[in-house]
Amino acid sequence: MAIYAIGDVQGCYDSLQRLLEKIQFSPENDQLWFVGDLVNRGTKSLKTVRFIKGLGDASLTVLGNHDISLIAMHYGVLPKSPSLKKFLKSKHREELIEWLRHQKVFHVDKKLGVCMAHAGISPQWTLKEAKKYAKEIQVPLRGDDTKEWLRQVYGNKPNLWSEDLQSYERHRYILNAFMRMRYCNVKDGSLDLKLNGVPKMTKPGSTKQVPWFLWKGRKQIPLRIIFGHWSSLGYYHDDNVTSLDTGCVWGRQLTAVRLDGDAYPLISETCGNLS
Repeated sequence: MAIYAIGDVQGCYDSLQRLLEKIQFSPENDQLWFVGDLVNRGTKSLKTVRFIKGLGDASLTVLGNHDISLIAMHYGVLPKSPSLKKFLKSKHREELIEWLRHQKVFHVDKKLGVCMAHAGISPQWTLKEAKKYAKEIQVPLRGDDTKEWLRQVYGNKPNLWSEDLQSYERHRYILNAFMRMRYCNVKDGSLDLKLNGVPKMTKPGSTKQVPWFLWKGRKQIPLRIIFGHWSSLGYYHDDNVTSLDTGCVWGRQLTAVRLDGDAYPLISETCGNLS
């Protein structure tokens, strides 16, 4: 059995199929882990989600910010994106939104020595805390009052974690950390949710913001963290993190890494824009 993690698909169904051919994926024998953002800018979001849902136990998904936004569009919390109109008009809409609502925010596999979240893990959290906080927001996301919860959790503040945060403010930070985080402030680790460009791997002290995984105060996570979300960062692999968003939707590549084993071999498929 082979286990592969795959970067942000964003509705690029054809590119995904070509990548699966390249890795000789067998749903009877293998498993795919998706880092989130199954939907949005590509032209085949509906087909992509139906395919991944149809894989059953052969796939595992954590939600990304675009997936959450699609759920919010379904409930009328956000305006409908032109690229998702086909999805939102589909007769399968209710079924697929219900499936998305019940996907994980964070996944841990201690046997493999890896964990996965769309944007990463807040640098101020331990693994135990990250698991706890992911479960906190999964409850309202899957509950009966999802619409009101989504109305309240959009926003950039608070951007600094405190265990004293309560209610929607607490959930807003947790959601942003798992779904939207890229940079944090060098001094205190607060999230900068506006920066999204290519990180400058500069000397300590020469910049005010650093990638969350390079913050000097980051709590050590005893597992490799698999994440996506950051297409301008692209593929990045160091001792503790692997970034897999290689910008397929921008005409670059869709990337997979094999997780079972120690080598983490990289497989990529060159993408046609929006394919």
